[in-house]
Amino acid sequence: MRDMRYAIAIPQFYADGEFDPAAFRAYFARVEELGYHSAWTQESVLGPSHQLAPIEAMTYAAACTQRLRLGCVVFVSTLYSPVHLARSLSTLDQLSRGRVEVGVGTGGKARPFAAFGVDPQRYVARFTEGIALMKALWTEPRVTFDGEFWQLQDAAMEPKPFQKPHPPLWIGAAGPTAVRRAARLADGFFGAGSAPTAVFADQVTIVRQALAEAGQPASDFQIAKRVYVAVDDNAGRARERMNAALERLYGQRSASIEAAAVAGTPADCVREVRAVAEAGAELILFTTLFDQAEHAERLAAEVIPQLG
Repeated sequence: MRDMRYAIAIPQFYADGEFDPAAFRAYFARVEELGYHSAWTQESVLGPSHQLAPIEAMTYAAACTQRLRLGCVVFVSTLYSPVHLARSLSTLDQLSRGRVEVGVGTGGKARPFAAFGVDPQRYVARFTEGIALMKALWTEPRVTFDGEFWQLQDAAMEPKPFQKPHPPLWIGAAGPTAVRRAARLADGFFGAGSAPTAVFADQVTIVRQALAEAGQPASDFQIAKRVYVAVDDNAGRARERMNAALERLYGQRSASIEAAAVAGTPADCVREVRAVAEAGAELILFTTLFDQAEHAERLAAEVIPQLG
């Protein structure tokens, strides 16, 4: 069994003109002191929330840190050119001296594919082909690729990522077929913050079954989950603030997403987060949607030490 690791969100929710560079730098100096394993962004190119783009936020964070690993869960890579995405991530891995983690996902059927010129009938095929092309560009000196969506002839991309053969690749997924795809194509599975713990436990079972069927050692595959969390001595206030923040993030109220989020006293949070670990998470990404610096402190002092 791996040691449990705890990650924290990269601040990226700022309205026009609100970003404070000094506060951002101070946040990361303290997060490193507190011993978090990694820090992660999320992505929403179109939507109602005031959200900075993930690669740019990760790059700024890389310049503010020395050891912290930096990731995104997830890039909706279906909407990208894999050539451009591979190039950007390779560059960031070099700039950070090998601290990048890459999470990708299809985005599901509800994405506004027309805004990105993507055929909604072929988005899964586009997703899997894009992963294959990125891996080729990261690992092969010259790439000849004859795909349905992209074609390259004797193309080189240098420099390669700092990490060899490439940065750890995570897939975020929900349904059984997509979860099995994660076991087949990636180095790890990342459960969504919108997924209740019971659903995540079922996904972990599917992942482990798929690994066993493929003869792939479970020790070579990582399992993680995002947990939306709010800690407050007043449990009712924590829940109200969490629900309001989730509504801003998703653009509407959702009873299932609210139920998946953890909000309450430190003891409440310890109980709920422990259940996530018992369901199979080896890395827990604490995603706080307000008072992020304060939450990083409280989680490190009052929640993580109680998790064992």
